[in-house]
Amino acid sequence: MTCDMKPVLEALTSAPVVPVLTVSDVRHAAPLAQALYKGGVKFVEVTLRTDAALEVISEMKAAQPELIVGAGTILTPADLDATLKAGSEFSVSPGCTPKLAAALIESGVPAFPGIATASEALQRMEEGFEVVKFFPAEKIGGASALKALVAPLQNLKVMPTGGVSPSNMMTYLAIPNVVAVGGGWLVSDAALANNDWDGIEATAQEAMKIANN
Repeated sequence: MTCDMKPVLEALTSAPVVPVLTVSDVRHAAPLAQALYKGGVKFVEVTLRTDAALEVISEMKAAQPELIVGAGTILTPADLDATLKAGSEFSVSPGCTPKLAAALIESGVPAFPGIATASEALQRMEEGFEVVKFFPAEKIGGASALKALVAPLQNLKVMPTGGVSPSNMMTYLAIPNVVAVGGGWLVSDAALANNDWDGIEATAQEAMKIANN
C-alpha cells in the first residue's frame, strides 16, 4: 500500500522543525501538545522509549487534534502495529530491516526510515520511500556529510535527526533535499518536570522563527 507524501511534505515545509519527544508521564501529554501547537509546531514524534509512549500518542492527539502526532524509535513490525493502534499518524525508525520496510509500506502511513549511508538510501528508494531520516546526523558527519550523501540522490527527501540544535539547524535546512529537522532540544526533561508549558511554547516559537527566517 503506497502513501501519498505530498500533503506531508507541504506541511513540513511550512513548519520544518519536528520535536522528538521522550515522555514518561502521560499527564504531560495534553498540556505538552497544546504548548507545542501554540508555538507553531505541526508535527511531533513521540519516541517509544518509555512505557507511557503509546498512551502519550493517543492523549496528545485527543488534546490537540490539529497536531500531527507520530511515533519514533520503531524497531519492529510489532512496534509499528502498536503505534498505529494508538493513533500514530506517521512512523519514524532509526534504521530499517527488510521486514520493517515491508511493514511500513504496507501500513499506508507516512514513514521516515532511518539511513546513514548511500547504500541504505538507495535501498530505501528502491523500496519506494520518498523521505528518509538521516540518523544520528551529527555523529556521522553532520550537514557536510549529508550534503555530500544526497548530491547524487536529487529526488530523495531527508529529515536529519540526532544532534540537531538551534545553532546548526539552518545548515541542514539549507540543503535542498532536507524537508525538516528533528530535535529533542525543544522539550527538555527539566521543562517537563517543572510543567513549564510557557517555556516550551516559547522555545517552539523561537525554533520556528529561525527555521522560517
